[in-house]
Amino acid sequence: MTVRKSPQVGTPAGMRVLNQRAVLDRLRRGGPATRPQIAKETGLSKPTVGQALLDLEQHGLVRTVGRTTAGPGRSAMVYEPNPAAGHVLGIDIGRQRIRVAVADLAGSVKARVDERNRCRSAGALVRTVRELAARTASDAGLSLDDLVVKVIGTPGVPDPRNQTLHHAPNLPGLERRGLLEELEAELGPELVVENDANLTAVGERAYGAARNVDVFVCVTVGTGIGMGIVVDGRLFRGAHGAAGEVGYLPYGPPSEVDREVRGQLEAAAAAESVVALAKEHGVTTAKSARDVFSLAKSGDERALRAVRDEAGRLAYLVASVAAVIDPELVVLGGGIGSNTGLLQEPLEAALRRMTPLAPRIVAGELGDGAVLSGAIAMGLRSARDLVFDRRGAVTL
Repeated sequence: MTVRKSPQVGTPAGMRVLNQRAVLDRLRRGGPATRPQIAKETGLSKPTVGQALLDLEQHGLVRTVGRTTAGPGRSAMVYEPNPAAGHVLGIDIGRQRIRVAVADLAGSVKARVDERNRCRSAGALVRTVRELAARTASDAGLSLDDLVVKVIGTPGVPDPRNQTLHHAPNLPGLERRGLLEELEAELGPELVVENDANLTAVGERAYGAARNVDVFVCVTVGTGIGMGIVVDGRLFRGAHGAAGEVGYLPYGPPSEVDREVRGQLEAAAAAESVVALAKEHGVTTAKSARDVFSLAKSGDERALRAVRDEAGRLAYLVASVAAVIDPELVVLGGGIGSNTGLLQEPLEAALRRMTPLAPRIVAGELGDGAVLSGAIAMGLRSARDLVFDRRGAVTL
């Protein structure tokens, strides 16, 4: 698609484009509507709305979905945004799995692929991501060139200057210089690479536990620990994009162990530590954090003690965050965070001992689809404007 040059503001063509945007925005915000309804809610005249709808329909940006059947007088045509006017690609690169989805402008997923991540180098990862993206687009009846925006969620902090990721030790090769440039070369322009915890927060606000909450944090606890921060309804990334890298919070006395690779809190509270805690309490059969929580759910007292210890360490994180951000809500996600049923009571009890600042703690609602949902939601924000610009408005 070619982006058309915007008409000059204040000219008849410019006013026509503004009217089209106003009508399209109303349909996106308020759902399907008739010409009289749009005119009433936008303050535009019916002829102006009619012309805007005609222009938008001609360019595939809106479509008719029937006529009204209730009420006096003649029936009226009902319009809605055309979801097929554009598509977005979301990709979640995790240590264990790579998830890819294509969605239309209404957010409906048209195709999805979920495969184990077997990549052991940056080059293999780039090739695999490209292959899975192309396959998912094909499953949706599209090509990569048809996708308006692509959003990748990954551990680490994107650095546009060096085209690389920082603070991503859990995925081999991810911190290679030029990696982001390689991904863009394979997937095409309009590529966004975002921290996975940030996208989890975006997803939970758009579709999950943090709907309509303007100040909250989303803590993801799994192989590593991360946090997405939303303030005034917007992601807060900090001066260098590293806001929310809470795995680097200090925990306990200074130590040389993993200082250069992992933060103290991540070393103390991520998945490996849960297994270590369980062993300290006499659990010898658990090979993973999942095993420990499964034993705890079955009532194993030794595993339950390990879970309580883990909750105490997470309470330290929440108390630190509460003192700085004062969030209304803390959403727990990730493989460990998803066990909120077991963690919540001891976590809240530990918090009460640490601080009078006790935000509400809830489980994330999106599970292992949170990053992918956030990628789609972020992509849609940009794609809807880009589609309008690329398809071009009638400006005669």
